[in-house]
Parts: sequence; structure tokens; C-alpha cells
Amino acid sequence: MKVNAITLRSGNVIEHNGKLGAVVKNDIIQPGKGASVCQVEVRDLITGSKDNLRFRTQETVERIRLDQDEYQFLYSDDDGCHFMDQKSFEQIMIARDLIGAPAAYLQDGMIVEIESHEGKPLGVKLPDSVTVEIVEAEPVVKGQTATTSYKPALLENGVKVMVPPHISSGTRIVVKTEDGTYVERAKD
Repeated sequence: MKVNAITLRSGNVIEHNGKLGAVVKNDIIQPGKGASVCQVEVRDLITGSKDNLRFRTQETVERIRLDQDEYQFLYSDDDGCHFMDQKSFEQIMIARDLIGAPAAYLQDGMIVEIESHEGKPLGVKLPDSVTVEIVEAEPVVKGQTATTSYKPALLENGVKVMVPPHISSGTRIVVKTEDGTYVERAKD
């Protein structure tokens, strides 16, 4: 679908020079003289490399719609992560590097959204947050709870996260899957 470059927003996928790219950032630049231009930062969906593109504001760009389907996480091995389509029960394998750092937060039976284009998986979107247990945390130092300092803790999946001083080993916490930051103590 052709759209004006000025209408591109973060998260849109475009096809430029035969490559698919996700818009990361877009700015409209108005020079002192001449017409305005759209400066668009694009991340290649296949290689992950970033590129800056400039379009005239009225220039048209091919915007791509990705297929988004729900899959259930089954297991991971040396080859990658295995998922099952919720509708057809067909299984697919996706390389860990395509998922990136959030792959550490995959849990058995978790429902994820896989984006694909013409049958080729391009990305995996996990739930916004997950509940995990802390297996190791430094003890609380008396008087330290009054400050806003954080301490390191090790999660059951092997990821280190910074938590408030009152959190101890064995506590279940909620963590953002996007960047691995502490949200709150789990309410269960």
C-alpha cells in the first residue's frame, strides 16, 4: 500500500530498495530554504542494521502489512525456539538471535505473537511483562531501605536485574520483557 512519507510512524514496516525495514524514528526537517523532508531511521528486518533515509514529504513509500499470528512457545534447544500455531497446530522453529534478549523470558506454554511476511517469520512479540522468581539477591543493609538505591538480583532464567532493597531470594517479581527492568512484586 502506497502512503505519503509524512504519514510514517514508529513501528510501520516499509519496503525500500527491495528490503523490508521497520521505522524506528521519524522527524520532519524544515530547512531555512526549500521544501520540508522526512528523516526516517529504519531497521532492516532481516539483518538488523539501521539506516537513515530521507524522503520529500509528498513522496510515496510502499508500506507493508505483516501477518500477525498467535503461537504457543513449546521449548528451546541449540537450534532455536520452537512454537506451535494456535489455529493450525503447525510447529515452527525460530533462531534465538531473531528474538533477541527477550528470548530469556520465554516460558512453557506462553502465548506470543509472531510477525511474518510471505510466510517468513520476522519477529516475535512477547507479553509486555512476565512473572519470575529471584534465586539470588544480596541481603538488605540496615537503613538502606530509606534510599532509592537498587541492588542486583539473579532470576531463575539466569538474567540479572536491579531490584529494590526490600526484595529477597525466593520472591516472585514482575519484569518487563522488552528491557528486563523490575516492575513490581508479583501479586500471587
